[in-house]
Amino acid sequence: MGRKALYPGGFDPPTLGHLDIVERASRLFDEVIVGVFGRKDELFTIEERVVLMTEATQHFENVTVTSFEGLMVRYAQEIEAPVVVRGMRALTDFAAEFDMALMNNKMAPDIDAVYFMTRARHLYISASRIRELAALHQSVEDLVPPNVFQALEGKFGPPQTTLGVRSSE
Repeated sequence: MGRKALYPGGFDPPTLGHLDIVERASRLFDEVIVGVFGRKDELFTIEERVVLMTEATQHFENVTVTSFEGLMVRYAQEIEAPVVVRGMRALTDFAAEFDMALMNNKMAPDIDAVYFMTRARHLYISASRIRELAALHQSVEDLVPPNVFQALEGKFGPPQTTLGVRSSE
């Protein structure tokens, strides 16, 4: 049996920070399953997010993208992934992840968690900020994969400004 890991998340939308975690996990595990789950106030449907993440990760041979409902640890058990991968950006992430890890361990002691600290260049990137900026017609082109940037343009139209400077159009 190969080393398999589940990387669960809302990925609404997928960001370069998410892809960095996928890349790093793909080097450590034989198989990485990116599990997309539903959230309140979604910008993209689960199906759209699965497509976006699949397109953004297609160059990784050992990564597949799926969707799931319900408890993440139950899904990890269902797909026989003994490891859950998570990313952490800041101290607030640590507090939330620590609390979740304790509860997950109570429900499924056979599932371990592996945490990746974000790289400094991705520290400020969050899907909620991406949604907010795109809705305000700010360019997020350098924060998301190209296919996600195009999808955001489809939702909100092209950005009107780039890095605080108005475009010439």
